[in-house]
Amino acid sequence: MHIREYQEWLEAWDRARTWERVLPSHTLLHALEELGEISKLVQMIEGYRDPGARSPEQLRDELALELSDLQVMLFKLAYLCGIDMEDAMQRGRAKADRRFPDPADGPRDLAAYHARFRHALQQAHIHAVPPPPDAPNS
Repeated sequence: MHIREYQEWLEAWDRARTWERVLPSHTLLHALEELGEISKLVQMIEGYRDPGARSPEQLRDELALELSDLQVMLFKLAYLCGIDMEDAMQRGRAKADRRFPDPADGPRDLAAYHARFRHALQQAHIHAVPPPPDAPNS
């Protein structure tokens, strides 16, 4: 399915249910709710939040569905505001290509990002893996 086809399908699907009769701001609120669910799952995948009994595969499966839910809300917001997402995504791709034209810059940019992150952790006196509470001070 192409991007424009998906957006047209979603609008028709919503119209059949009269769900296109909502304010864009309410659709945005739903998108933020989905983003919160995605955030929790990413935190579980990274180990920051306890996943409970869910396996990594279950977490990824849930994440895929939540990403799809967010996509629905973004595409709905677009059609409610009269935006063709296929055109918007093509323009976004061209913008990215203009902003970051040389892929060879990627490793240098990533190294700079890691250095800034390490520095921020050091400034906040945060270690990547904190010592246990009963560890001797050194």
